[in-house]
Amino acid sequence: MSLVNVRRLAAIDMYGASGSARRRRIILAEFIIGVIGMVGLGLWALTQASGLTTRMFGLWLVGAGLNYAPLAVYAVVLSRPGALESELAGVDPSAGLRRYGLLSLWILVPLSLIAFALHAAVRDRSEG
Repeated sequence: MSLVNVRRLAAIDMYGASGSARRRRIILAEFIIGVIGMVGLGLWALTQASGLTTRMFGLWLVGAGLNYAPLAVYAVVLSRPGALESELAGVDPSAGLRRYGLLSLWILVPLSLIAFALHAAVRDRSEG
């Protein structure tokens, strides 16, 4: 089992406390803007920086921004009618919010959510 289920992280974040359609759209936008904004700013910092510290920060921004890519993909998939409810069937959203709220800090570790999502995809593919 992977340390973080990225699909479930996206689902819990999209559902929040009440599962409103407005929250779903906001979280979807957050994930997409996270990818574009952080990667773009990181690439700009990498190309324009003269110092090592700024280049390192740019590299971190790119890696952390790429973590939003699997979240954005799952959010798009979970935006289909009934998909989010199906993903969260039998799950207590309040408990999920607490647990995945803490696990969402993995976004700060460059490329970690990509690694978790790839691990889950390989595992699921090998299981059937």
